[in-house]
Amino acid sequence: MLTAERKDLPYSVPGLRLALGEDGVAVLTLDRPEKKNALTRTMWAAIPGMLARLAEEPGVRVLLLAGAGGAFSAGADIAELAEVYGSPEAADAYHAVNVAAETALAEFPHPTLAVIDGPCVGGGCQLAVACDLRFAARGARLGITPAKLGIVYPAVPTARLARLLGPARAKYLLYSAELVTADQALTFGLVDEVADDAASVADRALAFARTLASRSAQTQGAVKAVVDATVAGGDPQVAVASWERASRTTPDVREGLAAFLERRAPRF
Repeated sequence: MLTAERKDLPYSVPGLRLALGEDGVAVLTLDRPEKKNALTRTMWAAIPGMLARLAEEPGVRVLLLAGAGGAFSAGADIAELAEVYGSPEAADAYHAVNVAAETALAEFPHPTLAVIDGPCVGGGCQLAVACDLRFAARGARLGITPAKLGIVYPAVPTARLARLLGPARAKYLLYSAELVTADQALTFGLVDEVADDAASVADRALAFARTLASRSAQTQGAVKAVVDATVAGGDPQVAVASWERASRTTPDVREGLAAFLERRAPRF
């Protein structure tokens, strides 16, 4: 549904499918439905490069992250974890790859939106939290479960979750490893909208993504830079400075004002 009328990009890899439409909306699909889209180390490792290449595509304006086959993601592939945690060196290397994928998603230069149906657990939830926004079907279940496995969750996703939810809600999820419903996640601030079912959330996410694609990428880029800097404890004025300088000479403001006065949609 999300990928209808979208062209598959040639740098997809097994378990990850990337497509882009003429509307400027790209869709990265976690595509191992037989394993509820559990993430292998190979998938984690491929994400930064795929997103870097996608960012260079001239038509891309928004990225949707979704899962295939009625699940967002069951998390890291449990079949790999015994080997991963077989030595300190292997565990360190795995966590580095994992965090690099999350960071690449968080730093993607255009708006990102996770479209969640079914289980969104562990590493899957980690990727969803790295997106700018999250829309969920009412039947979705979300949680981060390292406390069930004795794993020390890396600092980067732990801090990101705490910034998103606040310390108490982050501790609630990480201490308990319990899954919460989409409606609970909405009250927590873990998701931004809830739709009735998978079809409804896909339709709503795509419509919203197309709205975002029609807006000024310049404005969105500046907002992302300032908000991310603010919540990370950085200097928002430093973050916005290059955007403000560029906006004085780029055509977005002139086009936006002209469109408003002419009562037409802007063409950014």
